Amino acid sequence: MEVKREARAGTEEKSDIVVTVSPGSEGIRLELESTVARSFGNAIRTTIENVVREAGVTDVNIRASDKGALDYVIKARTKTALTRACR
Repeated sequence: MEVKREARAGTEEKSDIVVTVSPGSEGIRLELESTVARSFGNAIRTTIENVVREAGVTDVNIRASDKGALDYVIKARTKTALTRACR
């Protein structure tokens, strides 16, 4: 998959995450802002990066604003944003 445009998925509500993806040229670049970054920041980053790799995307910029989302929500929002960006 190739990221062709900027796209986002998610809301700013509690227990959700907003994932915004845009075309990149230097691999997977991830910027994370999270209310639980101290405890779960590495796990959130790993989850997002794994979804991106599974989708076959190699060059992408990602901004994620997390409000305590569970793992399955992070995966779903990332997949949705990627799908929207690759259309």
